[in-house]
Amino acid sequence: MSDSQDENASLDEIRQLLPELPGPDMDAGTTALQHQTKLTKPAGSLGRLEELAVWLATWQGRGRPSMDRPRVAVFAGNHGITEHGVSAYPASVTEQMVQNFINGGAAVNQLAGNVGADLRVYEMALDQPTGDFTQGPAMNEEDCALALSYGMMSVEEGFDVMAVGEMGIGNTTAAAALCCALFGGEPSNWVGSGTGVDEAGLTRKAEVVTAGLAANEAEMTDPFEILRCLGGLELAAIAGAILACRMGRIPVVLDGFACTAAAAVLHAADSRTLDHCIVGHQSVEPGHARLLEILGKKPLMDLGMRLGEASGATLGIQVLQSAVACHIGMATFEEAGVSGPVGS
Repeated sequence: MSDSQDENASLDEIRQLLPELPGPDMDAGTTALQHQTKLTKPAGSLGRLEELAVWLATWQGRGRPSMDRPRVAVFAGNHGITEHGVSAYPASVTEQMVQNFINGGAAVNQLAGNVGADLRVYEMALDQPTGDFTQGPAMNEEDCALALSYGMMSVEEGFDVMAVGEMGIGNTTAAAALCCALFGGEPSNWVGSGTGVDEAGLTRKAEVVTAGLAANEAEMTDPFEILRCLGGLELAAIAGAILACRMGRIPVVLDGFACTAAAAVLHAADSRTLDHCIVGHQSVEPGHARLLEILGKKPLMDLGMRLGEASGATLGIQVLQSAVACHIGMATFEEAGVSGPVGS
């Protein structure tokens, strides 16, 4: 987020992109689906692996899907609401963990290396946390729009899938506030233990969400205004990256609760905008299961994780690689000299 960026960035520019987003390439999907019927297996016997191979083909826009060049993007930002004790860790941990990513010492480094993914970490003005949203908007329009644009600029041509995640002490509270404003319900339905807060911490988180909703009620006129008022720089950047991936025909793997909440802003603006996204795992954060049901997304895994930092999304890359390996590498009935189904 440099001074050279457009100082007049606005959320209207983002809103205007939504009707122009490309849809699925049904021809590519059909080609992949037809290939599936020829492989040496009973139809449907590989379950979701078959569906994922076709889904990749549809959104990559090619009948032969590829998973040779995966990317993992972690966006990091700080939140003003941390002063209310909503996390078990101090806000300084955000910057410390970014350095840990750079040094190769975090879980996501190991997981990305395991799948051969290019890991990129994007720092979102860590020395300038968002405002305390219990007192008013977390961001002004320019900062929110610039964060969205920054996320969009992180997307380059030439890779096959993008796993996205976040690092930001306090962001599960921001995520809970976003979901409550977007989809209703009580704050207590959306907050969870995050980094490991106790019952008193859960109460504080719910109180902070309640106060944030009240303080920003008049300004939250659409999903992007809700993001501006209650979100964070890293969450806005994730939303921007998802949009840019859609425009570039790059499928996306979402991480846990905070990441999916950022994506949910786009869903609330236009329910088609997440069709190129899957969810890598279901977090133990209670709000995540509720959110996935609203979005109509079935996670690839449920491993009891709640780490963030794109860890679950990166695991999802391995599932996609397996789907493509079977789709591309398996012999057809004809090639293997195996008899197909009776009557085929």
